[in-house]
Amino acid sequence: MNDQIRTLAPQPLWNHFADLNAVPRPSKKEQRVIAFMKAFGESLNLATSVDEVGNVLIKKPATKGMESRQTVVLQSHLDMVTQKNADTNFDFDTQGIEMYVDGDWVRAKGTTLGADNGIGVSSIMSLLSSTDIPHPAIEALFTIDEETGLTGATALRGGVLSGAILLNLDTEADNELTIGCAGGVDVTGTGSYNLVKPEGNTAFTIAVKGLTGGHSGGDIHLGRGNANKLMNRILFSLTKEYGIGIASINGGSLRNAIPRESVAVIVVDGNKAAAVQQAVASLGSVLKEEYKVTDPNLAVTIENATVPGNVMDKDFQQKLLRAIYACPNGIYRMSPEISGLVQSSNNLSRILVADGAYSLQCLTRSSVESEKNDLASAISSAFELMGASMTFAGDYPGWQPKPDAPIVQLMVHLYKEMFKDDPHVNAVHAGLECGILGTNYPNMQMISFGPNIVGAHSPDERAQISSVQKFWSFLLATLNRIP
Repeated sequence: MNDQIRTLAPQPLWNHFADLNAVPRPSKKEQRVIAFMKAFGESLNLATSVDEVGNVLIKKPATKGMESRQTVVLQSHLDMVTQKNADTNFDFDTQGIEMYVDGDWVRAKGTTLGADNGIGVSSIMSLLSSTDIPHPAIEALFTIDEETGLTGATALRGGVLSGAILLNLDTEADNELTIGCAGGVDVTGTGSYNLVKPEGNTAFTIAVKGLTGGHSGGDIHLGRGNANKLMNRILFSLTKEYGIGIASINGGSLRNAIPRESVAVIVVDGNKAAAVQQAVASLGSVLKEEYKVTDPNLAVTIENATVPGNVMDKDFQQKLLRAIYACPNGIYRMSPEISGLVQSSNNLSRILVADGAYSLQCLTRSSVESEKNDLASAISSAFELMGASMTFAGDYPGWQPKPDAPIVQLMVHLYKEMFKDDPHVNAVHAGLECGILGTNYPNMQMISFGPNIVGAHSPDERAQISSVQKFWSFLLATLNRIP
């Protein structure tokens, strides 16, 4: 299946992508891809180093005649989001991605594709291995753990890079030149609760599944359903109407992915069982109608289950459901200055409640630092009211746009020249590593661009073949024009 990918143009890029996707590279488990990239650089006899956390730096001298040009940092991240469909049997820790061509798109079989940011990585690999592409001196920086903490960029020391310009290849629309991004912080509430014997004698498993999901920053403005919030809506209603007991809730997975699935186990009196089943079916129909545009495959199911030995105590159950209801989710505020830009948002990404312990996880984003802190405080307050212990981690800064930077002006003019259209120069509501890298390299000019990648952070992820060709030609032309 992956052999089909290797025939696509530009062939060196797609071959490197196939090689890269054969290496398991989940976030925080990048040992194999770090070794792969180190061996790649060394095989080309290029200066290759790995820092304390695993960032890989490969340096390539300028081609003949371009020695006097400014050194360029080409940067992408090695890790990928690991999401799969519920019916897909796949182990991201041991298996390479199974890809196929679907018309003008490259997809994966039931999993994320890893085009985010594998296309960027493969593009840089193609430049490093080339013998006929003119370019200035290159510092190729491959960072780790971008998707779940940006820890690679955060740990990169000052003074390691000498380049004057950084091209970040991690944007997912080929008509966009990104010059700013939001910062973020992980907000987590944890605690314990008392277990009690269930009062009922009938148990059900309720599932919310089939949601579209997607990137919790880049797709947050699309109004897609959050499985954790929808499940809470169902459980709140059933608690109020039928006095159910809840044994467990397990929803979402990664902080930067909009939750697509949630599963809960409940207990109810046998004489209310039929009414509960009917209520879930009715609520499912309501939700399907509400989300028919954004989440056409949404499904709510209820099935018989074995009665568990314990459920939550009633007081905790009431506080939990109310706190989740109160937790802000989705857009918090739009930018008053940049039309269409989400300024602040929250993704209630992960809920795990079982066996007397709970964890409630959010990723809070904003391009305004003070507003990010305010939103994090609002979330914390909702969970503190139920007695949760709150922690804030992984705080990273945003990236302040500089539209007048020479590299921005150069690429805007070049885009118009090549494609006879104006690029969309923008800031994004997602975490890019440029903001973090800029703290140690404040004078470095930075810009982010890339090909069309749709459905990132979900099993629907796909990369457009014709757009990769467009991006590749633009990248080569940019390197040729840099003074």
